[in-house]
Amino acid sequence: MADTDPPAGGADPDATATADSGAGATVGSGAGAAAESGDASETDAESDSAAGAVIVPVEPTSTLRSTIAHVAASAAEDGASAIHLVEIASWRDGDPESDDRAAAAERVLERVSAWTTADLDDSEAPGAADVEVVTAVLGADDYLFGADDYVRVLAEYAEANGADRVVLDPEYTPVGNTTLLQPLEFALSNTPLSVETAPVDRPTRRERFRTEATTGRFVALFGLSLAFYLLLGDPTYWFDVVTGVATAAVVSTVLSRVSLDSNPAIPRTPMRIVRGVIYLPVLLFEILKANLVVARVILDPRLPIEPTMNRMRVIVGSGLPLMTLANSITLTPGTLTVRARDSDLYVHSLLPWAREGLFDGSLERWTRFVYYGRRSARLPTPRERDDVAILQGDDATEELPIAAADGGAVDADGETESTADPSDADGVTDR
Repeated sequence: MADTDPPAGGADPDATATADSGAGATVGSGAGAAAESGDASETDAESDSAAGAVIVPVEPTSTLRSTIAHVAASAAEDGASAIHLVEIASWRDGDPESDDRAAAAERVLERVSAWTTADLDDSEAPGAADVEVVTAVLGADDYLFGADDYVRVLAEYAEANGADRVVLDPEYTPVGNTTLLQPLEFALSNTPLSVETAPVDRPTRRERFRTEATTGRFVALFGLSLAFYLLLGDPTYWFDVVTGVATAAVVSTVLSRVSLDSNPAIPRTPMRIVRGVIYLPVLLFEILKANLVVARVILDPRLPIEPTMNRMRVIVGSGLPLMTLANSITLTPGTLTVRARDSDLYVHSLLPWAREGLFDGSLERWTRFVYYGRRSARLPTPRERDDVAILQGDDATEELPIAAADGGAVDADGETESTADPSDADGVTDR
């Protein structure tokens, strides 16, 4: 998580305090002034006339500092009781690298809290001294699957802390490269909370489909492309070498911004390559074993064929690790990944054997090994975590939820009434 500008006004970051996951910590900015008032009735009257607390979801952006300045000024003028600076977790506790991401979030909250405290101290508004500054990390105990889930944790936090207003940074994108601001505003409009986008200037830029271009990503993609080209050709033939260099240069120039979502690093990237080489024969063995089992079932009509759709929530992170796992499952005969929806994989299995192997999590563990090492490979399997479900057949443990996103109606009790035939692949597959 990138650092942002240093605190304005020379605020001391040590004067701030952050909260553990889901909990708020109060930072003194004249906090408790009302409690020191000797006139209880006057205090009650002031609290009745004061505005409610303000929630500001934060992520490091180019407009975060300006958003904080706007929130501090408006909260002081309106007499808000508190400013809650919250980071909505895009990870789940226990995920690979979750400790590092949580620590980075806490550092951002410390910095933003220092900005807010400094702005309130510099404000000449009479209510500035009474505004508390609170920080919290929300939703780290569960996966959040989009705007509705983000709004749910915000609404629960707002209700628990007496907040009635949410101010959004216009560059707020809590899930990385995915633009979530407009869906978040729409979902918030269906809650009692009032929502406002901070009226701050922001730089003109293209949509963040592409990541920032870096030398490391260019060199890494160039090397991978050249190695793959020479593997298919003849590395000892000068023409293949020349055309390979030219091809790799074109590929890395065009795709280095969209192919890699993080910078290669030492020793992390070389270790991932080494572990990937170790994983390759394991994957080939799983493919061979599944081929033999499927062939035997097809040739022997007495053996069961039981096609079902299954859901498996995985702990491999997002981006390239999730793609690796989904494709590994698809390459193994008897299973086909038809949708990757955040951290849920929807997998069609042909045989009970294939489904049980999927739930046992061998491929998930190997994927964690490739990207995060042996320690992460020892995490519980999907079956051990109870993060699996059968969505079809007599053994179904959950209803097929994808119909709601593909045109299913929702009844008065909030249950989904599927309008799609579960056996129809178009009802469950993204196109």
